[in-house]
Amino acid sequence: MAAVLAALVLAALSAVYAAGAKLGGFDGRAQPLEGLRPRLRDLAVLIDFGGEPVGAAVLVAILVTACLVLRRPRIAVLAVAGPGLAVVVTSGLKRVVGRTIHGDFLSFPSGHTAIVTAMAIVFALLVVNLRWPGTRSGMLLILTAAVIAGAAMAWSQVILSAHYPTDTLGGFCAALAAVPATAWLVDLTVRRRRRPVRRLSNTNG
Repeated sequence: MAAVLAALVLAALSAVYAAGAKLGGFDGRAQPLEGLRPRLRDLAVLIDFGGEPVGAAVLVAILVTACLVLRRPRIAVLAVAGPGLAVVVTSGLKRVVGRTIHGDFLSFPSGHTAIVTAMAIVFALLVVNLRWPGTRSGMLLILTAAVIAGAAMAWSQVILSAHYPTDTLGGFCAALAAVPATAWLVDLTVRRRRRPVRRLSNTNG
């Protein structure tokens, strides 16, 4: 349900901005804070690094390693494919929508927000798979992790004047839609590959 809702919100925002909608009051007011304390700015830069290619690659590598050590190969695949799909979606939509910031920099949706949110979802899935599989508490943990990670990156992107607030909302929705879809595809692929093996073993008695 959350993934479907996120996809609908992302589609709606993309359509609105692709049609040439101007900045709303929310985007106009939520500009970088003047006189931001150096420590807060340093924190924003640190969070931003998690969405940069090098930072994201390091975080994905750590997540994949943890999944393999804990013998969760499907989640290890998801740790690469989920954020990867989120980046593909945001990159493609940026060219379609054409919303810009600071001149020619395409801004909607935020790739930084998407990839960090996606990694947070995968990490939460790993924790839930180990401790609370198939429970409502596990689902709540996953959504909470997504919101916290997305909000943190959104804050840093707005403070650093890299994105408008609704850009980050688009990135958050892209991740929330992409990761469950990728997980479903991974599970479907594994099930299809296992079926011939089971039939062969039954034939041999």
